[in-house]
Amino acid sequence: MKNITKNLQFILLTIILISTVIAVGIEIKKMFFNQTVTLADLLLMFLYLEVMAMVRVFWDQQSISITLPLLIAITALSRFIILQGKEMDPSGLVYEAVAIVLIASAIVILRLRHSNKLGLKSKKKS
Repeated sequence: MKNITKNLQFILLTIILISTVIAVGIEIKKMFFNQTVTLADLLLMFLYLEVMAMVRVFWDQQSISITLPLLIAITALSRFIILQGKEMDPSGLVYEAVAIVLIASAIVILRLRHSNKLGLKSKKKS
C-alpha cells in the first residue's frame, strides 16, 4: 500500500510539474507576442515558480510546510487585486487587503512559533 501511494504521489507531482512548465511556456509566448510584460505577468510567473518549488520541497521532504501555500495565496491575491483594481471600486479591495494581512499574519505567527523569540520551545528536562 505504501508503494502504491508513493507511486501515485510521484505521478501526480510529475503531472503538476509538467503542467506548470507548459503554463510557463504559454505565458512567455504570450508576453513575447504581445511585446509587453506587466506586473500581473510577473506575479503569475512567480506563482508558477512557487508551485515548482512546492513540488520540489514535497518530493525532498515528503511534506509541505504551511508557509509555501500561504506565500502562493498572498501572490495570487496580489495578482487578483492588480488585475481587478483597474475595474473595481477601491472600497472593494478592502476584503482582498484584509485577506493578505491575515495570511501574512499567519506566516509571521507560524515563524515565531518555531523560533526561540517567544520562549515556546520545549525545555529539556535535566
